Amino acid sequence: MTNASPNQNEPTKLTQATHERLVAELEDLTTRGRVEIAQQIEAARALGDLSENGDYHAAKDAQGKMESRVRQLQALLKDVELVDDAGTDDGSVSLGSTVTLRYDGDDEDEAQQFFVGSIEERQGDLHVISPSSPLGQVLIGRGAGDTVEYQAPGGTLKVHIMDVGR
Repeated sequence: MTNASPNQNEPTKLTQATHERLVAELEDLTTRGRVEIAQQIEAARALGDLSENGDYHAAKDAQGKMESRVRQLQALLKDVELVDDAGTDDGSVSLGSTVTLRYDGDDEDEAQQFFVGSIEERQGDLHVISPSSPLGQVLIGRGAGDTVEYQAPGGTLKVHIMDVGR
């Protein structure tokens, strides 16, 4: 999983609720989570030969994944800017908005819905557009009916904003 903010000098923008959820997750992983994994590893070791011990290897794999998430959360929470999750009521794209976009040349039924914000703020299974990405930067402050252009790796793309919601 990639960092939500491609610019490493820029703080991670999170709502208060998401910040609290991530801090609680980190606390849980570094206390209860580590104790449980250590107990699983110890129980698997007691079963004998580690080279053919599936329980031991599964516990070590789970430990590696958990420690990776701990490092990810620590990096994410290191430099945080808390933002208002109320957004704007003027119908413009802001952090936390759900936008329906159609790329130039696509049919109306090919429009896609995205969440503007951090991957940690994501709602459901919507694709996330980081506000610091080229597309995110041109969407912020725009509204339904607007057309924006941004520079993508393959060239300039034109996007039609079909709808903006919360």
